[in-house]
Amino acid sequence: MTTYTDIGVERHDHVGLIEIRRPPLNFFDVSLINQIADALEEFDRDIEIRASVLAAQGKAFCAGANFGDPARQEQEARAKDDPAANLPINHLYVQAVRIFRNQKPIVAAIHGAAIGGGLGLAVSADFRVTCPEARFSANFTKLGFHPGFGLTATLPELIGRNNAELMFYTSRRVSGEEAYRWGLANELVPQDQVRASAMKLASEIAECSPLGLVSTRATMRAGLAERVLAATNHELVEQTKLRATEDFKEGVKATAERRAANFRGR
Repeated sequence: MTTYTDIGVERHDHVGLIEIRRPPLNFFDVSLINQIADALEEFDRDIEIRASVLAAQGKAFCAGANFGDPARQEQEARAKDDPAANLPINHLYVQAVRIFRNQKPIVAAIHGAAIGGGLGLAVSADFRVTCPEARFSANFTKLGFHPGFGLTATLPELIGRNNAELMFYTSRRVSGEEAYRWGLANELVPQDQVRASAMKLASEIAECSPLGLVSTRATMRAGLAERVLAATNHELVEQTKLRATEDFKEGVKATAERRAANFRGR
């Protein structure tokens, strides 16, 4: 088994478990998304694994990208003058598309916040088990930014175009109950039962024929990875433009300071 630095990987009979281990907020970067994609590919090669659960330690499931991180801020500054500086972000989306190319069903255990790209990661799974305390937010426009992680393709398919537009245009936090009503989550359970319920669902899936599962899932998700690839290519162009604006700086600063942003439209 591969050794990972930011995730834990376990096998429970025919179910694989991937646990994100960057508490409390589990911010992601290229390395984390790459490790998740690697683990899913490892499960694909393991004939004994038929389904997987994606869970996380800490307070949040995944709070997205850490725009307040000094290393990321340095990268944003370089991006203004050097187009090549955008390559790490582009590479992150390359890794994200790998997740959508995996062959076996994934159940995400959303016990806390799934924000921005963290929502994109949650939506990459086939199913989501959540709780009333969880929050789902596509908070990109509140940052002065454009949605990413393929959400412009995946979210409308999951909850309908208009609900997706509502999440994109307001950047509001959707509760676990509302997510369940919208179909953004498949099961709503008490917070301390989220992971166990996700494992139970994955085990139910794993009772089925492995060849039948892979075949049926390939049919149901036909073309999804390609749609996500096209979406992330477009999203990256828009994000690159918006990263250079004053509004993006203000949005990130206001979010870090927990205040309403004073956007100027420039």
